[in-house]
Amino acid sequence: MYDAGTVISLAGGQYRLREPLAGAAYGVVWRADCLHVTGAVALKLVNLDQMARAPEALRARWLDSANIEIAFLRSLAPWDGRHIVRLLDSGEHLGLPALALELLDGDLAAYLAEETAAGRTIAPGRALAWTGQVNQALAKVHANGWRYLDLKPGNLLLDRAADTLKLADFGTNRRLDDLRAHTYAGTANWQAPEQFFPDADGYATEARTDYFALGALFYYLVCGRLLRYSSTCGQAWQTHGRDGAAALLAAHQARPPVLQLDEAALFANQLGPAAVPGLALLRRLLADSPAERPQHALDISRLLGQATSLLGAPPARSAA
Repeated sequence: MYDAGTVISLAGGQYRLREPLAGAAYGVVWRADCLHVTGAVALKLVNLDQMARAPEALRARWLDSANIEIAFLRSLAPWDGRHIVRLLDSGEHLGLPALALELLDGDLAAYLAEETAAGRTIAPGRALAWTGQVNQALAKVHANGWRYLDLKPGNLLLDRAADTLKLADFGTNRRLDDLRAHTYAGTANWQAPEQFFPDADGYATEARTDYFALGALFYYLVCGRLLRYSSTCGQAWQTHGRDGAAALLAAHQARPPVLQLDEAALFANQLGPAAVPGLALLRRLLADSPAERPQHALDISRLLGQATSLLGAPPARSAA
């Protein structure tokens, strides 16, 4: 349990907690005042209450995740984080990993919920621009030897002034050079088939697993709703937990289709003049087999560039 006013000391300075911003399975994020320079940061700490209740194996996994995140962010050059949240400081508090991050304007999931509640949608140009920014972030993750495995709006932070997104939360990162099947990781609503449906050894993911999640995000931004495939997987996980994949296969005798005809038609209609390259990209990103997805971020950026040029105007903000 943390209290407002508590001072946290890290390697580079001290930070006074002001108010909680967010929480997850093993982490909590606080707005904190930096005591050695002017300004505020997002201070990410281990959730002490959850840590105390968790079994030893789970505690160890949470600590590994926190340390992976710190190690990855430390590995980036200062100029290399344009669409990745910037690490400002790190260290330990009460013997547990802690990190200070640049403070942004909340996550994309909360922002999209606000826009939906106000009856606004994301303009096509803006959806294309944001998808391109996330593609750049994934490219940096991959170039540094990792796959991300948890791309979703809640892990994207928004800089409202610049209207740009930054990728955050790297605890699920796995090395690209270790392609052994692994235990479950990520969020069911945004997962590729190979990340949700295990084989006999576990979950066999790779870099292009992240591209499926990028496709699911692309559809969500353009259409304002989840793919039915994604919703179905998410509901199965919510109902059955890790048996959700088996329950779906037993109920339908096959994996549910990823992109259905009416969904493709809605997506194309929303993109208007950019429909042809946009839909071509979406189909490739959402391919059932990783081998059929784009091989590299440049393949994705080319199609995004074609789609953007066909709109005939700079990326727009939300439309009423």
